[in-house]
Amino acid sequence: MKRILTLAFAILLYSLSPGYAGLLDDLTGQMGDLAPQALPLLQQQSSLDDTTIVKGLKEALATGTERAVTEVAKPDGYFGNPLIKILLPDKVQRAADLLAAVGYQQQVNEFVLSMNRAAEAAAPKAAAHFGDAIRQMTVEDARGILAGGDTSATQFFEKKLRSKLFESFKPVISNSMNKVGTVSTYQDMMGSYGSLPMASLLGVPSLDLNSYVTNKALDGLFTMVGQEEKKIRTNPAARTTDLLRKVFGSK
Repeated sequence: MKRILTLAFAILLYSLSPGYAGLLDDLTGQMGDLAPQALPLLQQQSSLDDTTIVKGLKEALATGTERAVTEVAKPDGYFGNPLIKILLPDKVQRAADLLAAVGYQQQVNEFVLSMNRAAEAAAPKAAAHFGDAIRQMTVEDARGILAGGDTSATQFFEKKLRSKLFESFKPVISNSMNKVGTVSTYQDMMGSYGSLPMASLLGVPSLDLNSYVTNKALDGLFTMVGQEEKKIRTNPAARTTDLLRKVFGSK
């Protein structure tokens, strides 16, 4: 049953996003050597041929990650999503709360917004890295994803790509924060905080702003990839094609 659900997940992603056909064809064109070795993993009760099923896995991964990247890269992709909105770290939040109490709430709000805008600007960089990871996927990788849980593909991508994405995102985020004034806003905010009487007692918090925002941006990206994966695996309402109904017809 679990394998059948996994197969349906693969086919569903492909069927829901035909607009990515060009990317998917490129990714799945290299599947010939994977199909024969993956057949024992792909036992299923539908009449779909094995090669199509195996290609469907890569199509699923390509489409799911593309959709997640598109979602976070749009305006308010981070800022407008409570699940992944980048907030202040606790040590800075305490300072921000004091500033808000003495009339600097707008300054705090602008800083939070600018962090999220920087993450949205960097998000498109992820697409190429996901594509590379899918093209380079081994039989063992496929076996782990097929046999895994609701977010096994997301875990695969995070383990394989987190460090590469950090290096790719960080300069873009740094440049974006400079353009939208995140750094200067933070410096002004901390300067205002430093002038408060309480600051001499509590101290002025330090923050590696570029690394913090980069890591939070990646956390949000992988959260959305995981949400997409779980939704595709478990949502019966998404089975909208004859092919999907055929795959799930025996359950």
